[in-house]
Amino acid sequence: MAVKFVFFFFLALLALNSNASDLCAAGSDGSGDLSVIPIYGKCSPFTAPKSESWVNTVIDMASKDPARIKYLSSLAAQKTVAAPIASGQHALNIGNYVVRVQLGTPGQAMYMVLDTSSDAAWAPCSGCSGCSATTFLSKNSSTFATLDCSKPQCSQARGLSCPTTGSVDCLFNQTYGGDSSFSATLVQDTLHLGTDVIPNFSFGCISSASGSSIPPQGLLGLGRGPLSLISQSTSLYSGLFSYCLPSFKSYYFSGSLKLGPVGQPKSIRTTPLLKNPHRPSLYYVNLTGISVGRVLVPIPPETLAFDPNTGAGTIIDSGTVITRFVYPVYTAVRDEFRKQVGGSFSPLGAFDTCFTTSNEMAAPGITFHLSGLDLKLPMENSLIHSSAGSLACLAMAAAPNNVNSVLNVIANLQQQNHRILFDIANSKLGIARELCN
Repeated sequence: MAVKFVFFFFLALLALNSNASDLCAAGSDGSGDLSVIPIYGKCSPFTAPKSESWVNTVIDMASKDPARIKYLSSLAAQKTVAAPIASGQHALNIGNYVVRVQLGTPGQAMYMVLDTSSDAAWAPCSGCSGCSATTFLSKNSSTFATLDCSKPQCSQARGLSCPTTGSVDCLFNQTYGGDSSFSATLVQDTLHLGTDVIPNFSFGCISSASGSSIPPQGLLGLGRGPLSLISQSTSLYSGLFSYCLPSFKSYYFSGSLKLGPVGQPKSIRTTPLLKNPHRPSLYYVNLTGISVGRVLVPIPPETLAFDPNTGAGTIIDSGTVITRFVYPVYTAVRDEFRKQVGGSFSPLGAFDTCFTTSNEMAAPGITFHLSGLDLKLPMENSLIHSSAGSLACLAMAAAPNNVNSVLNVIANLQQQNHRILFDIANSKLGIARELCN
């Protein structure tokens, strides 16, 4: 009997592995409807850090948020002219989701960071100094072409470096994540998203990089600028996309990125997307108030108000891990939360309001009041538990005090398991609960 049991157990393991492989193979994407892969899941090329729980990984990611906020604040202070998504986690040194695309002809697979607050796309190219081992081999693509300074796309790149005369390659330098920078050449090649093909897609071909925040296989910007994926594919996707971000705990396929009007929710509550002509990359929304439980927290209106001149207001961002409010807003929300929970509190990493799970039943719900809709956060989006399970923490924080930030940022932990719809043509943002897992 023991021999039979071992034999059948072995067959079960083979079947499990076969099914997992089938799941990965079944993840081929269709037109505009792309599956989501957790970066440390079965179907991801990335390897999870050993001896670290997913909770500790999130805590580590959240500790990188201040650099992200500094980067977003710099964007807000200056005038600037369905792919598989995976939670970026520890491997990217900043909390992100990655998208599987193919560049070139024939297509070369790249797992690029999905960033709603960036305009351009860029990828590490062969010969890059300071880049990861995986690079785009431009010589292997029959459709690759460099762009020179005479092309109109060149004038749309931030950090442009072109002589006043002559026709040379369009070079640019950019910072990213607050502590990293890179140099790149603006190029064109074919971009494959599932079964969709975007010819002559402009992106930066990185030749050198420094710092810890440069995504190892590149970035796909979903902002509103002229070089973003959305702007370059208007004829195909009509300036419309949505995503459902999977939990960091996801292992198999979960969530989706939907590009274009097909397959979008028929009925979804929306709030206006606000336009800031000086900061076109950022998706501003009108956050009018925050409730903790049944209490509408008294918050100075000027700390939430949208101001295009200063960049103040609230944005929704895929690259920040936990929601960050300017100090007066966060302290008001935190103090009301503590008042309703009661007891004592301790810090844990980026979280300053942790309490024993025996008090968790007293934890109130949190609601973000936006013009036209209320985002009522489930507990999984407002609390995070310690790896030992003995503590629960309010999964939000204040903007770093060493950054002169006027931005409130609704981050990806609070967006997880929600369908977030960006209708750029009609300046609307839709939000609906959806289980991505």
